[in-house]
Amino acid sequence: MISELPLLAVVDDDADVRVALTRLVSSAGFAVETFVSGAAFLQSIEDHEPDCVLLDLHMPEASGFDIQEALATRHAAVPIVIITGHDSPESRARALRQGAKGYLCKPVDD
Repeated sequence: MISELPLLAVVDDDADVRVALTRLVSSAGFAVETFVSGAAFLQSIEDHEPDCVLLDLHMPEASGFDIQEALATRHAAVPIVIITGHDSPESRARALRQGAKGYLCKPVDD
């Protein structure tokens, strides 16, 4: 019997970051699905829910906070790890207050 790898969703508008994070988490034994926007991610989650989400805070159209709030109302059990290149004590506090399980600053080293 073949077991499926845990699925991790990477939501980031920066293609280089998506590639780097895919390489990093794949090497740790995860299946990875990437999304260029929060809207694309939210559409896909209706079909299959990931085991964890790496979510960028600063994206066009909808911020990571917006996506985090949408997930909390629809899929509260999905763990979220925030990733950001614009760290601030306020952002960190808000992300954790809204239920993020982790908060990482870019660049994330492998």
